[in-house]
Amino acid sequence: MDDMHSPSYLPREYHQLPDLPGVYRYYNKEGILIYVGKAKNLKKRVGSYFNKNAGINQKTRRMVREIEKIEITIVNSEFDALLLENNLIKKSQPRYNVLLKDDKTYPYLLLTNESFPRIYPTRRVIPSKGTYFGPFASVKAMNNVLDLILSLFTIRTCKLDLSLEKIKASNYKVCLEYHLGNCKGPCEGLQDESSYLKDIEQARNILKGNLSFAKNYFKESMQAAATALDFENAHLYKEKFDLLEKYQARSLVINPNVDSLDVFSIVSEEKYAFVNYLRIKNGAITLSKTVELKKKLDEPDQELLLTAIVRLRDQFQSDAKEVLVNLDFEDSPEGLQLVQPKIGDKRKLIELSLKNALYYKKEKALLAGETKNKKNRVLLQLQKDLSLGELPYHIECFDNSNIQGSNPVASMVCFKDGKPSKKEYRHYHIKTVSGPNDFASMEEVVLRRYKRILQEGQSLPNLIVIDGGKGQLSSAVAALKTLDIYKKVPIIGIAKRLEEIYFPGDQYPVFVDKKSESLRLIQRIRDEAHRFAITFHRNLRSKGALGTQLTTIEGIGEHTAHKLLSRFKSFKNIQKATLEELSGEIGKDKASKIYKELHP
Repeated sequence: MDDMHSPSYLPREYHQLPDLPGVYRYYNKEGILIYVGKAKNLKKRVGSYFNKNAGINQKTRRMVREIEKIEITIVNSEFDALLLENNLIKKSQPRYNVLLKDDKTYPYLLLTNESFPRIYPTRRVIPSKGTYFGPFASVKAMNNVLDLILSLFTIRTCKLDLSLEKIKASNYKVCLEYHLGNCKGPCEGLQDESSYLKDIEQARNILKGNLSFAKNYFKESMQAAATALDFENAHLYKEKFDLLEKYQARSLVINPNVDSLDVFSIVSEEKYAFVNYLRIKNGAITLSKTVELKKKLDEPDQELLLTAIVRLRDQFQSDAKEVLVNLDFEDSPEGLQLVQPKIGDKRKLIELSLKNALYYKKEKALLAGETKNKKNRVLLQLQKDLSLGELPYHIECFDNSNIQGSNPVASMVCFKDGKPSKKEYRHYHIKTVSGPNDFASMEEVVLRRYKRILQEGQSLPNLIVIDGGKGQLSSAVAALKTLDIYKKVPIIGIAKRLEEIYFPGDQYPVFVDKKSESLRLIQRIRDEAHRFAITFHRNLRSKGALGTQLTTIEGIGEHTAHKLLSRFKSFKNIQKATLEELSGEIGKDKASKIYKELHP
């Protein structure tokens, strides 16, 4: 649609728009589509955005300030505008349009167009393969229909190519499904295709929701078998008729003579709206789906509901002529019959739909509350276990890494609200300590971290965790004392061997239940600090090894090797570099030496 040559206007030229139905598109100064709207009358609708006396809300004013260009597409009716608007929003997802919070790929049942057709579930729609039924709102709903069909009819489940030539050539043997009575063995020619297609036709009726055709088929077959005194088959047909009746009774909500219709209801709150959709076929619910919409411009409920109706009907391929809603629409868009029933079976359907929408809203609120409570529960438990004065919302943890004494480094990881805050992670090269000295290294990095925090006026954490026992903890405490912030921030050490937690000056560890959520949080933070330090150390050693390959060349020192690695990132890239590129970094003489060595 974006490739169309559509008439365009500047915002001040809105009065030139036609008095016709259509779709309007707003673009910002970068040429990005920011909003798509529909209108019965383009001139009046677009003009309402730029009319100072129109009383539009603050969010809409913010959008209007971004508009640099308006494009329109004229259509025949308001309903056509609804469909076009839906397609454009699906394609471009403009930032100010309401979007359904639902990115699932829904399952279908495919009836193949091969010899002896199969029925199987799929999420990929390839029209050339056959006829697709659905989409189903859940795998469970789809499996219920598939199980019913496979219980009623003997439809093959194998993937064999049952062309007439291959069956005549005796390429296949019947499988276990034949011996279980679930298949009549068309692969060996034990069932002809015309007989098989009778079952497929009845299965097609069930997939379409026309259960009455299948019921009549079994009823007539039962009577014919009884007339022919074939009581065994008559009983079999009766069992299948009863199974179909039982399935229909379980899903029936109103009179089975009621034709196809869609039911929509909306429940709204300040920032979100929840829309439930029920699809009714022959008095039975064949689909139930609730979606969440985030309000962008404080849209009225009628507009939100209409948006959801068009998108959900398109998504689930509904062609029902009548649509029941729980709001009053003064004028239904041409081509869409919206009805707000007041009494009877149809009113009960609206109430059922509303019940589903309200339940979804309640579940969402409970889930959000549980997530928040669980997070706070762990932090509250940690506060209690460690006798902290305030909730440890902000925790920082330090770890050293100096495997075999090479490249001594340290890391600091930060957790906020019980979650990693990776943008605040820090790496440290140990500068003032020679050799592998964990205690002095810990003192250095803690001192450097909080000296900078104090200089920049940032807030101190609610808890400091040191990966190590009493020695590392004492070193960290010494750094805090130097900065005069000891006892202003709680600090603990976690010993690796027994997972024990120590406070400064305490001879014995604090008892924390090994199964406690709070201890698991501390362990998780410690493990993250260790991972971060090890990764940094490994990268440094890797660079060191690459540097050694260069420093073996006569006249090339560590400074030159480091400079090249910083520029080209890897030894392989240095090998690929031209002489001119190397000369630009380290001069012609050194570049010539390296180039000759790497390109003998």
